[in-house]
Parts: sequence; structure tokens; C-alpha cells
Amino acid sequence: MRIHKYAAIDIGSNGVRLLIANVIVFKKKETQFKKSSLVRVPIRLGADVFTTGFISENNKIRICDAIQAFELLMKVHGVEKYKACATSAMREAKNGNEIAESILNKTGIKIDIIDGKTEAEIISSTDLSELIQSDKSYLYVDVGGGSTEFTFFSEGKLINSKSFPLGTVRLINNNVDENIWNDVKKWVKNNSEDLPNLSLIGSGGNINKIFKMSGKAEGKPLSYIYLSSYFNFLNQMTYNQRISELDLNPDRADVIIPASKIYLKAMKWSAANKIYVPKIGLSDGIIKSLYLGKFES
Repeated sequence: MRIHKYAAIDIGSNGVRLLIANVIVFKKKETQFKKSSLVRVPIRLGADVFTTGFISENNKIRICDAIQAFELLMKVHGVEKYKACATSAMREAKNGNEIAESILNKTGIKIDIIDGKTEAEIISSTDLSELIQSDKSYLYVDVGGGSTEFTFFSEGKLINSKSFPLGTVRLINNNVDENIWNDVKKWVKNNSEDLPNLSLIGSGGNINKIFKMSGKAEGKPLSYIYLSSYFNFLNQMTYNQRISELDLNPDRADVIIPASKIYLKAMKWSAANKIYVPKIGLSDGIIKSLYLGKFES
């Protein structure tokens, strides 16, 4: 048995995350990926980019400080390999490459600004083997601040995958055109019409929070009826009430509503009546891709 320590940095539109994982390699058993540490910093880059086109000077300083802190944490943990990926906000920011260069010079951490297709591919490489049954079909929906990745699986195989500029931070800032919703609806309907008895798999901080608050046992799905009623419940509360009464973080209390809307729309358009919520996302995909040698650290 060999134990390696890998790390993933995910620079999203609503927050920045560092995941450190133990990769346990056995001689005669399947490799295990176990989370060792997860740190999230609520830097909302999308609030800048989706309204002005630039990352502000204040957030530039904050993101550099966060990556510098992550570099020290990786050093303390003894991380062997890491990969840092930036998604929707950084790739759309007119000063995104300039900030990535600044971070490299200050911290030595290289940021890869990935496109939507690459993001979807990394997310879909996460370990879903325990969840995906070979005789059933699934739509994997990963909702972020700036984009949502949709991936169809059927008979244990990836069928189709696409990223759309539909995210929670965009929605709360009214930066999503109705045509985007129509494009997503058409794509989901077209790809699900020949996949009966389809279920959703949801990933992202918001659906994880809803699942946690539901009290459901791990591995059990949420129903469309439950998610719809919870969406209405959240909608009837004020922002302050969602913080004080539901104990939501301020940067979660606003985006949880548009996130719920995206999952509900995806369920409706794909005719899915339940959603599974495993604790996986882009960071987990980066760790697995590092192990498989899909990209160098």
C-alpha cells in the first residue's frame, strides 16, 4: 500500500477552495480517494466580472492572499502534486490572465484558466461508480457561480456533456439572458428524450447544503416534490431570515435560491423525479485527474 497526498485549488465565481486528499494505492484493491482537508474562502469574483468585465483591485489582492495561504497549507500537509484551476469568472475577466500571472509571480502557483468543456470533463471524471448503476440513466448537474455543467450517463457510460453560462452569481446579478435558459432547456430535452427513468445527480455547495438540512441518510435521493417545496420555503424568507433562522453563511443565503431553480428546471426538463447528492465536484475531479496523469501538476 502507498499513500500519496494531492491537492486541488478551485477558483470559482462564488468562492475559492483548496481540497487536500489522501490517495491510497493498493496492490490488489481499487485506489481510494479520501478527503484530508477542505478550505473555502468566500471571494465572489463573479460579482465583479459579470457586471464590469474585470476583477476589482480589492478582489485581486484577496485572491492573491488566499492562494498564498493555500501554498503554505499544502507545504505543511506535505502535498506531492497539485493543480489549480480557474473557471467562469476568471476566464471571462478581461484581466484574468494578468491576475493569474501576478499570482504565479507572488506565490509560485500556476493557475490554469480552463474552458467550460474542460471543466465538464474534469467534473465527469469524478468517482461515481458507487452511485451510477449500469442499467440506468443519469443527468449530472454541477451548479457553480458562473456556469453549470450538464453531463448525461447511460448504461454506465458518458453520453454527452456541455457547459452553459448559467450560474448563481450571474442570476442574482440579472446577467442571464432568457435565451440561455431556452438553450439549456432544448439541450436537456433533446438528450433525455431517449433515456427513460432518468435520475439527476447534483453537485455544488448549494445542493449539498439543502441535502444536509433535509436530514436524509447519505446515498438516499431527494424527491422533486421535496426540492420544489423547499425552494418555495426558501423563497418566502428574507435574506436576513435565511442567515439567522437557517444558519446559512451570507454568501450562501442569496445564491441557494437560484441554484435550487436550476436543479428544479433540469429535473423538469429531463423528467427526473429524484436527485442524488454525492459529495463531489470540480476539486474531486482535479484530484482524480492528477492521479490518472491527465495533466501534470
